[in-house]
Amino acid sequence: MAEYLDVIDEDGNLTGEIVDRKTAHYEGIRHRFSHLWLVRNKNGNVQVLLQKRSSSKEAFPNCYDISSAGHIPAGEDFETTAIRELEEELGIHANRKDLIFCGDRKVVWDGEFNGKPYKDRQHSKVFMMWLDLEEDAFVIDRREVESVRWIDLEQCMENVKNNLFRHYIAIEELQILSKALGLSFSN
Repeated sequence: MAEYLDVIDEDGNLTGEIVDRKTAHYEGIRHRFSHLWLVRNKNGNVQVLLQKRSSSKEAFPNCYDISSAGHIPAGEDFETTAIRELEEELGIHANRKDLIFCGDRKVVWDGEFNGKPYKDRQHSKVFMMWLDLEEDAFVIDRREVESVRWIDLEQCMENVKNNLFRHYIAIEELQILSKALGLSFSN
């Protein structure tokens, strides 16, 4: 069954049109996405939780990614999607009051998956949520996520900047998160 997304303009405003997800990525049609970073303080450092995408994912299989994220279905809002995806992917229940808005990010990426063009045009709202939970306490959906791991935010930024591990994380998004946390790193 096709998943339908709201079409947006360059500024992220709804146009009143909808498109199926496959067409959105084939034709590069703008749509919305919700990103949620889980953060905690550990040994005096801020850590972020990374999820390793499952090998069955169409886009960026076996790559480290944002704690939880998802396309926003037509008619749904950013916060509802963030909360739903967190529960589906990692088994964590949250409320709107738990989400801390960090900023907006526009994504333009052209590539290819499975021999087919893939054009991502998304407007994302980036949220964070404080959660101190050990990795083995997450109930992960193995169809979506292979594993999770905590990493110091500064180390994550260094690893992403220098491509030291397989990931689908933009340094710009980590900078948005750092700024929201009131941190400044040399990255």
